[in-house]
Amino acid sequence: MENDRIMLGALIFILLVVGANLVMYGIARGMARGGESTWIRALRNSLGKSLDGSANKSMDELRKKVEELRGNDEKKTG
Repeated sequence: MENDRIMLGALIFILLVVGANLVMYGIARGMARGGESTWIRALRNSLGKSLDGSANKSMDELRKKVEELRGNDEKKTG
């Protein structure tokens, strides 16, 4: 009885590992082949936009701070 449970657990584990490998193989092959995989392109674009937006916002804040500091420096020297 206990031996059957162990064998069933091992079989389920092996099937999960094989299934995950097949899914990863399919994703990698689709990305390497390119072409019709629009969902990958959409995912890449959506992730890129969020990163670009926060980076641009951060750079704008930095640019404003530099302009303020330069303005204060010019007032002190002028």
